[in-house]
Amino acid sequence: MSGLPPGFWWLWTSTLVNRTGAFVLTFLSLYLTQELGFSAWYAGLVVALHGLGGIAGAPLGGMLSDRWGRRPTMVTGHLAAAAGAAALAFVTSTWGVAVVVLLMGVAMQSVRPAIGATIADQVPEHDRRRAYALNYWALNLGFAIAAIGGGAAIFLGYRTLFLVDAAATALCALIVFLRLPETRPTAPAAGSASAKEGAADEQRISMLDVLRDGPFRTLVLLNLLVCTVFSVPWVGLPLTMAQEGLEPDAYGVVIAVNGVVIVGFQLLVNKVTEKRSPVALLTVSSLLFAVGTGATALAGTPLLFAATVVVWTIGEMVHVPTNAAATARLAPAHARGRYQGVMGMSWSLGGFIAPIVAGWVISGPGPDVLWLGCAVVGTTAAAGYALLLRRALAAEAAAVEAAEAAAVEAAEAAAVEAAAATEAARVAEAAGPARDRKPEVSA
Repeated sequence: MSGLPPGFWWLWTSTLVNRTGAFVLTFLSLYLTQELGFSAWYAGLVVALHGLGGIAGAPLGGMLSDRWGRRPTMVTGHLAAAAGAAALAFVTSTWGVAVVVLLMGVAMQSVRPAIGATIADQVPEHDRRRAYALNYWALNLGFAIAAIGGGAAIFLGYRTLFLVDAAATALCALIVFLRLPETRPTAPAAGSASAKEGAADEQRISMLDVLRDGPFRTLVLLNLLVCTVFSVPWVGLPLTMAQEGLEPDAYGVVIAVNGVVIVGFQLLVNKVTEKRSPVALLTVSSLLFAVGTGATALAGTPLLFAATVVVWTIGEMVHVPTNAAATARLAPAHARGRYQGVMGMSWSLGGFIAPIVAGWVISGPGPDVLWLGCAVVGTTAAAGYALLLRRALAAEAAAVEAAEAAAVEAAEAAAVEAAAATEAARVAEAAGPARDRKPEVSA
């Protein structure tokens, strides 16, 4: 945990505070069904709307963080999410709840590209994977505290928990505003050639331009496969366990294994994977997702279900920080927010697709087909990382090397020209007095 800048630790603290009070998403489905009396179908639709809001919020936050700044984007997004959490304590109509949750999805996901870009701005490339892993650890540590604390404080009422969520999110915004410096790369001096080039770059680049980046597009599409598989257990696992005749509290214990493993072993996983190739790590993590979710089809007891969760959780701990660091590596400095926004959109899209597909497959072909399908998709992603991404990153590295070589050649040529100009000036200066000297008059 040493060697990272102070600004990163303020960002880490804000993440921990925010997630420690994250009660809305944890208890939203229970609140809608038990407190307000809505159907389970409506509760699932509302959760999907949160993911739909994230599909719009991630690219919006990426664009704002590049143009407006990292810190104002985070502060605005956190305050909007806090307002949404507070509104849920009082809004009870069908359409009102749906609209508030949709807007919360936009606000919450708009913050994440700014966080990812801030880490890339502050932390040197060789430490970025570790920094992303530590921030993800804070997120899960806070989530675990929220799940335990919220469950213990449920007697206070759901509305009280939502107001506490709003207060924690507002406190997170205050920490960012007071302690986190703005890290967006500063523009060159006005009127300079580099300033004109930077302004032209910012005007040219859009989300479509980001997706035209071949290596990054490959990374996004493969991540979409992985995060769809990752999102399936959160819907498919309780339904599968219910069909096996297990009680709902068994699912609570099994899924808690995910948070326990991340909180307990994320730092160890960071140490083990510190020097490994990103392509190898992404390939292995995809295989762990494939094995863990696929083996769910063979489980029948809480212990076996918990074992499958351990396997894909290890894949999660490897994949998330490695993917974030790869995104930062491929992104130009002036477009880091946009790149993180497009990558965040793939996470939101996977989170939107997975509940719909999981519910449809389980109610139709059955849970075994769902889990075997996850194994196939995860294996396909692993093959894509091993073959396509390796080639894409090699092409990207070759392009970077060519650009660096061209820059070196240009610098050398400029140095030669400068030396020649200096020599010419020296010769001219030496010849000047000789031309101006008057002939001596003899006695």
